[in-house]
Amino acid sequence: AVTCAVFFVLTALQLIAPSVTLPAGWAVLAVAIGFYVGGLFTGFKSLDAPILHGMAVGIFTLVAWFVLNLIVVLAFPAVGWAALTPATTAGLLLLQMAMAVAGAWTGHVIERRGGPKVID
Repeated sequence: AVTCAVFFVLTALQLIAPSVTLPAGWAVLAVAIGFYVGGLFTGFKSLDAPILHGMAVGIFTLVAWFVLNLIVVLAFPAVGWAALTPATTAGLLLLQMAMAVAGAWTGHVIERRGGPKVID
């Protein structure tokens, strides 16, 4: 959801146009921010093992990606996956895991120090 929100903000600020091909840098930035925030939320909720939980977020993404591609290939044999090279896919998965771990670690540290401060 955060990744989609980043794309929406970039479109609203007219930094990207909705009808053109998106430059790779913006997509990577949106994915990184999305997984950082997801990891941050995970870190707030799980007070133990933030690195393990961040890695679990990344591994779940890998499993979900595999299952989705398997369903698409079985349901629509004419559709092939040709958008990402194996090296790019591996790089994005590592980025997702790293950002999820960083977010989970940050959320863990903030929560251990008493949680986010709310101004009344």
